Amino acid sequence: MKVTYAELRTKPQILCSLTGLRASEFEGLLPSFETAWQNFIQETFQREGRKRAIGAGRKAHLSDLEDQLLFILMYFRLYPTQAVQGFLFGMSQAQANEWIHRLTGVLNQALGHEQQLPEREPARLEDVLDACPSVEFIIDGSERRINRPKDKADRKQYYSGKKKAHTVKNLVIHDRKGKVRYLSDTYEGKKHDKKIADEEDLRFPHGSTLWQDTGFQGFAPKGVTIQQPKKKPKGSSLTTIEKMNNRSISRLRVEVEHHIGGIKRCQILVQPFRNWVDHYVDDVMETACGLHNFRLTHRAKPGYLLGQAA
Repeated sequence: MKVTYAELRTKPQILCSLTGLRASEFEGLLPSFETAWQNFIQETFQREGRKRAIGAGRKAHLSDLEDQLLFILMYFRLYPTQAVQGFLFGMSQAQANEWIHRLTGVLNQALGHEQQLPEREPARLEDVLDACPSVEFIIDGSERRINRPKDKADRKQYYSGKKKAHTVKNLVIHDRKGKVRYLSDTYEGKKHDKKIADEEDLRFPHGSTLWQDTGFQGFAPKGVTIQQPKKKPKGSSLTTIEKMNNRSISRLRVEVEHHIGGIKRCQILVQPFRNWVDHYVDDVMETACGLHNFRLTHRAKPGYLLGQAA
């Protein structure tokens, strides 16, 4: 017996545990997912010279749209092996692999239709942030473990001394409500947070406030007020006022840890990453940020829909 949405729709708590979305949120995402699926069908199967009609041949394992969305959300939320994912949905590991990569793109496009994906182009960051209702932003780095690379040079590049493991890294910029407004490219774990910010030439609206940790020491975009804890001087100590100021900043900056925790409800970002398809490690981070934004939008108080990410 395979997992189906028809069975889970009467068990909302189980559905939420398996997908990370409430039943109303799942239903709310379906129209955009259907649009994205139809776009995929047209681009893939309605090509010139195709002889077989769409739907011909064996019946697809995931013929229902709801089961397709359930399949990919469960994969992101639980991150089982592909063999287990296939078993849960009545297919082989090879078929599960095909559906995973097919539906990841569809889900990403659906979140794009919902305007929930973060901005990826550094050149557009200032305009995107300028449209936000708040002028306060939080920047931080987020690392994810990967399997140990086989190549010796790659092992050195991807080894993170902070995590004591091989990782990849992204910079994430949130607003004070927790919505991910910007996601950097995916870099090797060895690269420093500030170096990534400098290379991407991140720019912020004039007069805005940026909260950051000491990993961005020296990063000060023009026209921006920086709020950052002060490092203890070598061979000396911080004053009482400096310590109080650091605690005040830390209490606010801890918000970003909660926001990143919201993104990492998807176990695909928590467990060591096993997929080796090109760019997939970047695609899943963008899609997980989109799911986080989608949840926030649907659970936010009225009025927060202003200034959505592009």
